[in-house]
Amino acid sequence: MSAGADRYEAFDERDRNEDGDGDGDEKREEVVGGVTGGGAAPDQPNDPGEPGRPGDRRGPEGPGGPQGPDRPEGSHDDVPGRPPRIPLPRSSVEDSGLPLPTPVPTPAPLPLVLEHRVLKSLLGAWALAACSAQETAAVEEHLGDCGSCADEALRLREAVGLLHPAESLDLDPALRTRVLEGCLGRRPPRIPVPDWATPYDAEAARLDALLQDIGDAEWHAPVRLRWFEGNGPTSRRTTVAGVIAHLLSVDGLVAVALGLEDPLASPSAEATPTARTEAYWSTSHFPPTRSVRGPWREQSHNLVRTVSFAGGGSGRLPVQYGAFELPLSDSMLDRAFECWVHAGDIADAVDYPYEPPAPRHLHGMIDLAARMLPGSLAERRRAGLSAAPSRHLVEAGAPGRSLRLEIEGSGGGEWLIPLDSPGAIASAEREVAHVALDGVEFCRLAAGHVSPEEAAAGQDGDREAIRDVLFAAASLSRM
Repeated sequence: MSAGADRYEAFDERDRNEDGDGDGDEKREEVVGGVTGGGAAPDQPNDPGEPGRPGDRRGPEGPGGPQGPDRPEGSHDDVPGRPPRIPLPRSSVEDSGLPLPTPVPTPAPLPLVLEHRVLKSLLGAWALAACSAQETAAVEEHLGDCGSCADEALRLREAVGLLHPAESLDLDPALRTRVLEGCLGRRPPRIPVPDWATPYDAEAARLDALLQDIGDAEWHAPVRLRWFEGNGPTSRRTTVAGVIAHLLSVDGLVAVALGLEDPLASPSAEATPTARTEAYWSTSHFPPTRSVRGPWREQSHNLVRTVSFAGGGSGRLPVQYGAFELPLSDSMLDRAFECWVHAGDIADAVDYPYEPPAPRHLHGMIDLAARMLPGSLAERRRAGLSAAPSRHLVEAGAPGRSLRLEIEGSGGGEWLIPLDSPGAIASAEREVAHVALDGVEFCRLAAGHVSPEEAAAGQDGDREAIRDVLFAAASLSRM
């Protein structure tokens, strides 16, 4: 027999063993008839293939094989007691009607018992919230009993807070003050800045930081300077660079009092802030540009440096403002106030956020305005702009009617304002009115940015006295 017949004999033997009968003989003869009768060999083109090869119709997976779709009855899947080749889907416990199994409770984890040195080494991971639940519980229980570890954990948690990204790119306005206080607390300066000059130093630095952030085109952004004259508001249009030129010109009054160089090439005969500003603007061949920042910055540094070398006693040096004068200590507060107000004007023009001064600096500015109110009241009375009757006027040094000015919020306090004379003594027994204002709102009123009628004030008592004080506060403003 040929080799192909041997292979079919092997296949026929396997069929006989599986079926247990001799039916495979007939099938074998039908299949191999072409071979034994001289037909084509299995490796010829018309051969359907060898059994067991892929695609063989006579193989185990072919149509006539034991696993094919035409398998005979009694094949592998139909044998009783034998599991099916493809398992059936399992039924759910809920569908069977049987009771559900009782869940086994999970035992609670035992608390960790760690040594002090191990707990101390976990403080860093605890501050970063990187401990497991058991370690966190053990560390927090230990912190209630160990003071040294509690202090260390507090320092680590504060340090972790510094690692978080800031929510805003704008720095805290009090950051510079805190940093300087921390530095000066560790090593005091050999030549300290007087307390009455620190508000100007801080506000000039904040404005300089604002100017550093703006672009070249923004230096020509329009700005409207606003103040109050008589019984109504007034304004003047300029640019960001024009505002810095205005500050440079008026700060020159302080520079002249200290013997420094005057920024005006030809000072005006009138030493008023408005006249000096107009003179600077008119003598410039071109509108001011960002180049004005350098002279203003250098002048502000020279002012702070000079008053620091001169010592605290120089605060009594008079500074002329034309119609009035101020001691140097009050003049530096006045310049700090103007620096903050005009920095806010610039920030509004370039759409930049700007915060109020530090509370203690703001308190000094409010105190200066409150001390200047009696003089402003008297000036308005001489100009016929006051509603107060003349019968209430008293001599200097005598007690007179008073108004209680209550400033709320950051930098606030209470002041008694004499109403009848700048030299009168304010007396709580003769208080006739009470006004309450927010600190920033009062400063906006004193800067001429809010009209007296629009000021959100809590009022009680003599309405005429309240009106006079609010108008007097607005009259403190100037360009």
